[in-house]
Amino acid sequence: MKTAILSVGTEVLFGQITNTNTVYLSQQLNLLGFDVMYHYTVGDNSGRLAEMIELAFRDCDLIITTGGLGPTEDDLTKETVCQALHDQLVMHEPSLRALHEIAEKRGRPMTENNYKQAMMPSRATVFDNDAGSAPGFALSEGGKTVVCMPGPPREMIRMWERRVQPYLEKSQTAVIYYKTLRLFGIGESSLETELLNLIDAQTDPTIATYAKEGECSLRIASKRNSLSEAQRAVSEMAEQVAERVGQYIYSYDDEELAQVVGKKLIKGKISISACESCTGGLFAGALTSVPGISEVFDRSLVTYTYNAKMKELAVKEETLSKYTAESSQVALEMVQGLKEKTGSRICISVTGLTGPGGGSPEKPVGLIYIGCIFDGRTEVKEIRMRNVNREWNRHYAVLCMLDIVNKMLE
Repeated sequence: MKTAILSVGTEVLFGQITNTNTVYLSQQLNLLGFDVMYHYTVGDNSGRLAEMIELAFRDCDLIITTGGLGPTEDDLTKETVCQALHDQLVMHEPSLRALHEIAEKRGRPMTENNYKQAMMPSRATVFDNDAGSAPGFALSEGGKTVVCMPGPPREMIRMWERRVQPYLEKSQTAVIYYKTLRLFGIGESSLETELLNLIDAQTDPTIATYAKEGECSLRIASKRNSLSEAQRAVSEMAEQVAERVGQYIYSYDDEELAQVVGKKLIKGKISISACESCTGGLFAGALTSVPGISEVFDRSLVTYTYNAKMKELAVKEETLSKYTAESSQVALEMVQGLKEKTGSRICISVTGLTGPGGGSPEKPVGLIYIGCIFDGRTEVKEIRMRNVNREWNRHYAVLCMLDIVNKMLE
C-alpha cells in the first residue's frame, strides 16, 4: 500500500523540535510491507493541511498523520481530516470517560477545550491513548484511509505498537525484510563500482549504499509474500556482496564498529589497553560505551605531551627529538611502553596530527600512526586522512584504531 507520512505542527516546520516520529514510522511501515512514498510537514493551518491531504491522496492510499490532536484552537488535524473525508464530528463517549478519569487522577477539573479531544469522526475507528489525553483514529472513504496519532513521540509510539500496527496488519499483503551491512575502508563511490553489476540488475532484493562519517552502509531489502522468503532472498544477496567486498564488511547487523570489537573482546576474554595522543581519550570513550566492556578493558592513558609520553610510556627523549611525536617510531615505543606497563593482551597506541594547524609538507594534517600489539604480534600503521576538520580527523582515527583491533582479532 502506497503511504505518506504527514507531520503536523508549526514547531516541527520551524525546526524547533526534531521530528523523530517520521523516522520511526518509516521504519515500522516498511517492515509491514507498506511503501512509504512521501514525507510531508505542514504547520498548524487547516487550509494547507487540507491541500497536503489532497496532494498525498493523488498517489497514496494511506496517510499517517502525527500532531494536531490537542485541545487548543490551533490543533486542527481532526477537523480537517474529517472534512476532507466527508464526515462529521460527534462526541465519543468512551474517550470522554477516559478524559474525565485523567482529570480526576490529576486532581484538576475538565476545562471546556478538553471536551474537544473527545469529539471524533462518526465513522472512525478510535484508538485510545494510554500514554496521554489525545485519542487517535482511522477514517476511510472510497478506498483511502487517514490514520491520525498524537505528536509527542512517547504517546505516538505507544499508540502505534498497541493500536495502529494491529489495525494496519489487517491490510498487510506483503512483508519487507532488510539487512544493513556496515563497511570500513572503502568509499561509497568505490563500493558502488564494485557492486555495479548487482545494482544494475536489481529487482528484488534491492541494494542501496549510504555514506556515513568515515564509513559506509549497505542496505539489502526484499519484499515477498512471507518473511522466510524475504529472509532467504536477502541472505543470498548478502553472500554475493560478500564475495566482492567481504574484506571491508565488519557487521551484517547494522552494529557500530565499537560494538563489534567490544563483543569480540568480551567473548574471547581478551584484555585491552590504549594510549592516546591526538584522539584524547575518544577511543576509550567509544569502547567503554559497549555494555560489559569492564570485563576486558583495563585502561587508556592520554599521553598528549612529550613529557607524558616519556614519563608514562618510557618513550625515549632522543626518539621524540629525532622523529617528533608524529612518527611510526614514537607510536611503536608508546605501545611497547603500554604493554610493559599493563600486560594487556592487546595494546594500542595512536599519535598524529588532527589539525587544524601544525602540519607541514612532510607531515601534513591528517597524518597519524597507530601501533598495536596482540599476543606477540606487533604492527605499526601509517594513515593519511583527507583533512576535513579536526573533529572528523579525530573520529576517523578512532575508527582506524578499532578496525586494526578488529582485523587482529579475526
